[in-house]
Amino acid sequence: MESEGKPESVAAVAVGNRQLEGGACPFMRRRVGEIGRVWSGVWGRVVRLLTKRLLQRYEDVSKQRFDRAILTFLQHLRRCYIGDQVVLSSKLYTRLSELLGLHDHLLLINVIIGKITTNLKYYTKCKELIDHTLTLFLEMASGAMTGKLLLKLDTVQHIILNHNREQFPFLENWECFRSRTTLYYTFGMLVFMEDSKLKFKSSMEPFLQVFGRLNSTPDVLFQSEAVKYAFIGLMRDLRGIAMATNSRRTYGFLFDWLYPTHIPILLKSLGHYADAPEVTTPLLKFVAELVLNKSQRLTFDSSSPNGILLFREVSKLIVAYGSRILPLPNKADMYTSKYKGISICLIILQRALSGNFVNFGIFELYGDRALFDALDITIKLMLSIPLGDIFAFRKVAATYFTFLETLFNGHLSFVLNLDKTALMLIVESLELGIKDLSEKISAQCASAIDNLATFYFDNVTVGFISEFPELFSRILRTLFEVVILEDRGNQWTHSSAILSMILISKEMFANTKAQILASYPPDRHQTLSLCFDKLMQDVKISLDSKNRSKFSQNLTRFKSEFCVK
Repeated sequence: MESEGKPESVAAVAVGNRQLEGGACPFMRRRVGEIGRVWSGVWGRVVRLLTKRLLQRYEDVSKQRFDRAILTFLQHLRRCYIGDQVVLSSKLYTRLSELLGLHDHLLLINVIIGKITTNLKYYTKCKELIDHTLTLFLEMASGAMTGKLLLKLDTVQHIILNHNREQFPFLENWECFRSRTTLYYTFGMLVFMEDSKLKFKSSMEPFLQVFGRLNSTPDVLFQSEAVKYAFIGLMRDLRGIAMATNSRRTYGFLFDWLYPTHIPILLKSLGHYADAPEVTTPLLKFVAELVLNKSQRLTFDSSSPNGILLFREVSKLIVAYGSRILPLPNKADMYTSKYKGISICLIILQRALSGNFVNFGIFELYGDRALFDALDITIKLMLSIPLGDIFAFRKVAATYFTFLETLFNGHLSFVLNLDKTALMLIVESLELGIKDLSEKISAQCASAIDNLATFYFDNVTVGFISEFPELFSRILRTLFEVVILEDRGNQWTHSSAILSMILISKEMFANTKAQILASYPPDRHQTLSLCFDKLMQDVKISLDSKNRSKFSQNLTRFKSEFCVK
């Protein structure tokens, strides 16, 4: 996933925070305690001095480093003294009470939040310091105990309801736009912790104002810089809110708020900014987050049409983007101008297809083209990327093969209805993917081939595979070579694909066997041929799990004996 918005970093902070909350190691607790007792005596004076001279010094790099050092200390202090197992009788709190009147962790949290809000208000052009401050804020919000304590503070309640550029001027700084996602992820966690739909709606009021301004903007003015930046910021902010919805109930709050009132502006923006990746990337990433069914949050009632409605809107967005980006001329930076957006579209559709929040048979039953149109434009987008570029850009390769695995797993009927040229190009890419150094990509390609061969074994006696024997014979040989010559941790996936292909064509297996033997010296042919004979020992003409397991055992023995010199 992209570094943009730092979703992986954000998630890691949340997980790490839960592990650390409730106390650090004894050594760290002693060190923070020693430093804390010294620090507590000068804390008040330092904060007052820093705040007084803040406007004069924030561009001074050395002063930013000092502030970051303070933030680092506060992070360790929080981990040791503010948690589920906090020791209120600690000498640190005794000393803080004597010097500053901070006799418990709630008052200490209030001081830390004061530092956080001060940094976010005045350090408008210091991205590193803003990001460090937001990391501390996120750590506090993601903790089971500290999150609840934050909600008790008037300061936190105020900023949740008034998160605007007056409170946080850095939101208007283009260099800090990516940081907005982290800020609103933190806000979202705090808002959803209260589990109140009324509180959620109140916290979304500033976004309603932005939507109102965008909707009232005439088309002739929609491409102005002010509108563009407002829309980009809105998408980054809403992505943060969407990331914070970790349950069916909280996701329902957001979905009901978005649909159908606010979805049309997304389509309108694609119409105006399809050739502007700085706009389309945040938009598509927001949609990708919206269709991610983590923690089963996209589980709607059996009588609810929301899953179908969500997919239909997603289909419209993918078609709108794809139909506009395909005819655009190529630029020097193909990744930024096209490939990145195409990759995110693949992520969106892959998540939608594998999310289990809609029965796709409904679309064909009622003549709805949403599924077909989404798949059709996505295949065209995929095939517009040369195979060399797919493997050159590793993020593109990761999303490309993840999508193909999902496509071959649940929508083979669509794949097999593609024209032969397109289908052959896709299968050839799977052959190359099997050889890829990434075990994940290699396994995904083997899984896709296995699904295709299994489909033919169960349903078809003749067809595409028999029309292109050389291609599939080459794939079978590639699978054998990967198993024989490489030590990978995904042999089960490769063995399943090998068995499926052997069972659909004995002739193809015989040819592959002959080709492999021909690559070895003649004096080894008899021994190696015996290895091949043992490979199919006690293996039936079946693709049930028991038979696959038996073949996998035989393949392990085959590899061991085949490689003995």
